Amino acid sequence: MKLKCSYIVLKPELPAFMLLTVLLALALPGCGIYSFSGASTTGLSSVSIQYFQNRASLVQPGLSQTITDELIDKCKAQTNLAIVNGLGDANFEGEIIDYNTRPHTVSADASAAVNRFTISVRVKFTNVADPEKSFEQTFSRFEDYSSMSNLSDVETELSEKIVEMLVEDIFNAAFVNW
Repeated sequence: MKLKCSYIVLKPELPAFMLLTVLLALALPGCGIYSFSGASTTGLSSVSIQYFQNRASLVQPGLSQTITDELIDKCKAQTNLAIVNGLGDANFEGEIIDYNTRPHTVSADASAAVNRFTISVRVKFTNVADPEKSFEQTFSRFEDYSSMSNLSDVETELSEKIVEMLVEDIFNAAFVNW
């Protein structure tokens, strides 16, 4: 005796299914509550990022613009907030307060084996929709490099890494509340 099995195949109506998918895709990123990056922008529709002045004792030309631009790019890429001049619903202000290199570890002959290159930024973040999420904080990141290298030989590469980490820290403090 052979058993006969029946299968029911459900085929969604293609046009209705596609329409639902497109509507869902358009609605989710625009809700302003959650993004796939983990950024929470509830109650916010715009953000302003003021120019980060360089107030460090050693001033690196272009660093202020780089940090400002990187933070703008991060907000554009990971939120649906409009970037505005003036003041937005969220506002970043800041300044570079430290840019230095110092010996970090010492070798047996009392000379530096590793140097530490550090950049520190003081940030004031204001959240109009939820003032409790506003903060004033100093962010500092560093990279170590061999004392056999001149800072000028590794400075560009190291500062790019440090700026990327600083911007990530600033963005997370403002929008990622895990």
